[in-house]
Amino acid sequence: MEHLVSSWCNDRSLPESYILPPEDRPGMLPLGKNIPVVDLGAHGQTDILQQILEASQEFGMFQVINHGVPSNLIDEAMGVFKEFHALSAEDKAIETSKDPDKSCYMYTSSHNYATEKFHFWRDGLLHHCNPLEKYIQFWPEKPPKYREVVAIYTAELRKVGFRILEFIAQGLGLNPDHFSSELGENQILLVNHYPPCPDPSLTLGLCKHRDPVVINILLQSDVYGLQVFKDEEWIGVEPIPYAFVVTLGALIQIISNGKLKGAEHRVVTNSNLARTTASFSLNPFYETLIEPAKALVDASNPALCKSFSYKDFIIKYRADASYGTAFE
Repeated sequence: MEHLVSSWCNDRSLPESYILPPEDRPGMLPLGKNIPVVDLGAHGQTDILQQILEASQEFGMFQVINHGVPSNLIDEAMGVFKEFHALSAEDKAIETSKDPDKSCYMYTSSHNYATEKFHFWRDGLLHHCNPLEKYIQFWPEKPPKYREVVAIYTAELRKVGFRILEFIAQGLGLNPDHFSSELGENQILLVNHYPPCPDPSLTLGLCKHRDPVVINILLQSDVYGLQVFKDEEWIGVEPIPYAFVVTLGALIQIISNGKLKGAEHRVVTNSNLARTTASFSLNPFYETLIEPAKALVDASNPALCKSFSYKDFIIKYRADASYGTAFE
């Protein structure tokens, strides 16, 4: 745990291993254009479907409001996430090492910290969420309300995620429950923490990437940091109170046979404020075969990629996810 950015960031300037090459540094990017915002509480279901489909084709990312998750629950969840990251490195190590199979763990920068050429300015807590009765025993017990609050919070986000996936399936002309079995039942929570950075113009919290998931539902907090890449430029995603950012992953681009876009995005840092975010992802089981949906493949629209297991995908993704490489 001595490598966690939060363990040493207040004591020194930006280490050389965090300074990116000039062409990859974020520089200063003001908030300008924004991504689409979809009101899930609107009455017209056809309009909601159309907005989600258009945003998924154009950006691979959109924000949702009036999603049904109570604001007080969102506040409670963000509270325990911040409290966890405020624990000592010793407590974090104890709280994330209970499962020998590592269904709950912490890491810094990326999974390839020991071998990557450059590091990224973030610490991450990751744990599995489904089935709850199997995994909750390995979740942190500090702060004291973590398990209670996060169990309720992730159950609510599961509902939101599957509702959005139903809209996406219908928009693609698939059965509404296309994503509701093997493709979405492996659910993971990743709570990232980005401490104040000595020089945000030289480094990143996360480099440009597509998520190795079906979809991610992100709670941004009130501190700006997320950017999406579109039309050869970076667009800052403005934090909206109590909204979630929905990001389509690489898998949905494959399953849709290229009809939808897995969003390329990155995270910039902040010199004055810490930023804590929580990303809830819906993923396939590791044995699940990933391939374009058969209903979307015909003589005029051949499959754009071969079938592969999700386990093989993750192994390859993590091996290639260090700086300067991307899974293709």
